[in-house]
Amino acid sequence: VYLRWNSRSAWMTTLVSGLLLAILIGPPRSLLFVIPYGVLGVQLGYHWRHKASWLISLPVGALIVTLGIFFRIWLLSWMAGEDLWGYLVAQVVQLTDWITNRLLDFGLLGLGAIGQLSLGTIQIAAVAMVFFSSVVYLFTVHLTAWILLERMGIAMPPPPQWVQQILDE
Repeated sequence: VYLRWNSRSAWMTTLVSGLLLAILIGPPRSLLFVIPYGVLGVQLGYHWRHKASWLISLPVGALIVTLGIFFRIWLLSWMAGEDLWGYLVAQVVQLTDWITNRLLDFGLLGLGAIGQLSLGTIQIAAVAMVFFSSVVYLFTVHLTAWILLERMGIAMPPPPQWVQQILDE
């Protein structure tokens, strides 16, 4: 909406979408949509309309998605009465153990080289993994939007040169 009209129209569309979703699926679930994806849509429209580079819109969008994921974890934890952050941290611990075991199997690490990771390190790894997945998601959204909007005749900033080279081959 931001690409065709303006900021006010984009925010009104986000608000109306959130209100319609609140009627259809309830207020908590509509918040789960509006917080990351509604705000992300307005942000992407703003950056694309002002011809901001992908190197600007990708990290800003990834930060919005990452904060939205943590908002989702908080809201769902509150609604369920469970600590979902603890589940995420447990999954990161299992992943780091698996990676460490693979590195030991290939002889890239010596036995006892890592030891037990601290809780702070695990939580930083969890945040980094969420941010990385947000960057991958946003890159896919940018690439898809660039291909589709280009065919529709709507101007959008071009991708970085290395992406254009991959697409041209």
